[in-house]
This record gives sequence, C-alpha cells and structure tokens, in this order.
Amino acid sequence: MQSFVATSIAQTAAEAGKEAAAKVSAGIAGAKVAMAYGSCDYDSKELLEAIAAELPGVPVVGNTSFTGIVTPEGFVGGDTPFVGIMALGGDDVVVGTAGAARDTAECPRAIGKKLACEAMKAAGKDCAPDYWYMAASPAEEEYYIKGVTEVIGRVPFFGGSAADNTIEGNWMLYSGTDAFADGCVVAFFYTDSPFTNKFTGAYAETDKFGVVTKMNGDRAIAEIDGEPALDVYAKWRGMDVESLIGAPLLSESIVAPLGVKDRMGDLIAIRHPMNGNDDHSIAVGAKVVEKTAVICMDGDVDVLVGSVAKTVGELKEKAGAKPAAYFFVHCGGRRAAIADRIGEVADAFVKEADGVPFLAEFTFGEYGFEDDGCNSIGGLMLSFTALG
Repeated sequence: MQSFVATSIAQTAAEAGKEAAAKVSAGIAGAKVAMAYGSCDYDSKELLEAIAAELPGVPVVGNTSFTGIVTPEGFVGGDTPFVGIMALGGDDVVVGTAGAARDTAECPRAIGKKLACEAMKAAGKDCAPDYWYMAASPAEEEYYIKGVTEVIGRVPFFGGSAADNTIEGNWMLYSGTDAFADGCVVAFFYTDSPFTNKFTGAYAETDKFGVVTKMNGDRAIAEIDGEPALDVYAKWRGMDVESLIGAPLLSESIVAPLGVKDRMGDLIAIRHPMNGNDDHSIAVGAKVVEKTAVICMDGDVDVLVGSVAKTVGELKEKAGAKPAAYFFVHCGGRRAAIADRIGEVADAFVKEADGVPFLAEFTFGEYGFEDDGCNSIGGLMLSFTALG
C-alpha cells in the first residue's frame, strides 16, 4: 500500500480542492481512494467537483471536520478554511465506495445494507472486504453498521462522523461529487496489507457507577438506579444539578463522561452527556439500553492532550511494524476542551507518526473496535488506525 497526504487553505472551495488534489495527483500514481476532510465554511459540492476534476476516476469519501485537521504540516485550520486529502493506492489494494443521503422513507439499517452491496459492486467483488471505513451524520450510526454487517458479517472497521464548527448541523458528508448533511458513506478495502485499529477513550474508571433503569428512546438516559439520571450524575460530580440543565452539561462532561463496558471488558465505549434535559434525563451521543451499567469516567485537559502520544504508542505496539499510513479520528469535543493547546496535540501526532504520512480529523462520533469485540461507536474517543 502507498499513501500521500496534501492540504490547502485557499480562499475558495474550488481553489482549495484543485490545489490539494493537484498535489495528490503529482504525489501518488494510481490512487485507489481519496479520503477528504474539509471546512464547513467551504461549499462542499464545489470542493468535491474541484477534487474530482484533478483526480478523475478516483472515488472520494469523507466529511467536514470540526475546526481543522492535523497532517505532517501540523494543525491546519482554525479561523482559516481548510481541506486535507489522504490518498491510498498500490497494486495490493482494491477499494469500493458508496454513499447515500438519509431517505426518511427508508430506515438506516436498510440504507447500510444497500451501501454494502453497492461498495462490493464498485470494487468488482462479491465477498466481504478485509476491513471497511464509514462516515455518517452524528445520529443513527449504530443502525447503518447493523445494515452493513448484515451483508458482510463482522469485519473490522474504522471512521467517524461529520462535524461542523458550531454544533449547529452545518456538517457535510462527502461521496464522490455529492455532499449531504444526513446519511452515510462507506469504503470497502480488499487487500493483504495489514490493518490495525486502537479504539479508546483514554479515561480512568472511577468507582461511581449505576444501572440504567429507564431510557427515553435510544439516546436519553432517564433514570440511573431508579433516580433521575442528571441528579445521579450531579451527585457523582459533586455539582449543583441545576447548573447542568441544558447545554452546559456538554462542556462540563468532557472531562468526566459516562462509559459502558463491552461484553468482554476489553473496551469502555464513551457516552458523552450532550444535554441536561428539563426532566433531568441526560441526552447522550450514542445508543444506551436499559439494564446497562454506566461508569463515571475521569480525566482532565492534561489527560486529553497526553492521550494522543499514549494512544499512538499503543497503536504502534499493536501493529508491530511501520505502516504505510496512519488515519487518526480524534473527537471534536476533546479538541474543544484542548482549545489553544492544539499545537501540543499536533506536535505529538507529528512526532509519534515518525515520518509516516497521516491525517487526523475531528469528529462528533468515533468508530472502531477492540480485539474480538463488535464494531462500536462512541463519543469523546480516539480511533487511531494503521494502514498497510
């Protein structure tokens, strides 16, 4: 497998797409896929059309990223619109892609199933890939995964959700020259080149935990141990529950989110408390079910900054050999808490990558797996992948 990474901060979407894609065209021959991550300040369709013009026949997948990206150049973005492209190629890899906007008349599971069939067809295959990538809007991701899995079985995956800069739904997904806010995009990889994923929240467990005794839908915890969930969380944190009503819970919980252990205990999937509702339920960023134990996790900004080097180190140890590329999915909420220390994070990515091409995006949902567990989603997590 071969890889190449290019960026642009040109003023217009057309200029940025053309510049970044032209660098890719000159830097790698026979790219099999272009994974693109841009600013929500750009016109996404204009950006994708410019990329396609420079990379004819190369499928494009990706999404908008929260405030920026990180590449070997360092942090790219901030107040400046940006785009980054990671191109992958080589004689030992075949990639098939597919994407679709969310059709309200069709359930996400059915869409996932359809995308799996389309991605196999695009790759000229009739079998499951060796691994796969997904990007989706930050809702219903669990059901897109179920639909894909229904077709290909339990195949390891990686990826993350689209994000915008203000959490207002201005995010976009990229599929070829199409851009849409709600839906799903997949890429199926057929290759003998190795794949390794490290999926973690990198928080510490506390002894504060309880059983979810009532849910409102998939993503609102109504009660923990028979008490209003927000009251329990406030008690665990030693905070005034009224101070957590509404949006303040989102930022207050970044250093102390909720965690759910998988059935083998290998992974604690983080559930980010997004909003303290008036009925004292807690809106979370991924699915939770009744009779599941939730753990109050612990961290601080130093932990968030330091977790990048720590997790890349764990990924390298797990991979065992220098890869062709790294793809880093870093939660946008963590990035918001890190704030002006983003330079430290970028320096850690560059140092730990040790000359290997890489791209890091900032998402509103992270996807990955650990050991023999099922593919999972979480929030406030890191999904770091070594390719090739």
